[in-house]
Amino acid sequence: MRQIPLDLGPAVVQTLDDFVDGPNADLLAWLRAWPAVSGPVSPAYLWGPAGSGKTHLMRAMVEHALGKGFGVVWLNAQTCQMWDAADPMSPTLALIDECDQLDADHQHLAFNLFIESASPSNPTEAGPLFIMAAGNVPPVDLPVRDDLRTRLGWGLIFALSPLDEAGVRDALQREAARRGMALGDDIVSYLLTRYSRDLGFLMTLLDRLDRYALAEHRLITVPLLKQMLAVENP
Repeated sequence: MRQIPLDLGPAVVQTLDDFVDGPNADLLAWLRAWPAVSGPVSPAYLWGPAGSGKTHLMRAMVEHALGKGFGVVWLNAQTCQMWDAADPMSPTLALIDECDQLDADHQHLAFNLFIESASPSNPTEAGPLFIMAAGNVPPVDLPVRDDLRTRLGWGLIFALSPLDEAGVRDALQREAARRGMALGDDIVSYLLTRYSRDLGFLMTLLDRLDRYALAEHRLITVPLLKQMLAVENP
């Protein structure tokens, strides 16, 4: 009988420093400087294929904004969450992820955020609201209501480029080091020759491998990886 490790650790907090910038160095520099950037601060829209790092950057901006004393609103296809600022007069950053997957209700919430952002606020009631969003396609191609699609394309638009193989290797090794995993180059090569460079998928696979190795009380090796995949896909 295999031991199942209990999931008692804290949730992974993704930061801008964890992101392997590769061809996206200009975007990463802009996000690090935000909101002290030249030009428009809001809205901004990030798009790129699955695994290009959009959700990582959006989640990192939660910590970035909270660290500056902002309130934060997080909206994606599954949930809506809010973190209030200590000072109710502080600005708020609304982060809208997975814009290409929003259902009618979540589109309505997103549209209302744009309305609130564009409306002059009473300085005695609340601070300004800024918006940053992300999706798999450019705003013009989003399968959302017309008025929301238009507003998502109002501001700055950044296209993310996927990492090359060296960048993916770097990202996997960084995540393994964060977990305290010994991830040999042979394991990374095995993954990259059999799967796409979709970092979201590869990170999920790395998480499963970490948990499987803990349950088996074994070091992470290619044979262990093959065993895990055989168990999961008999």
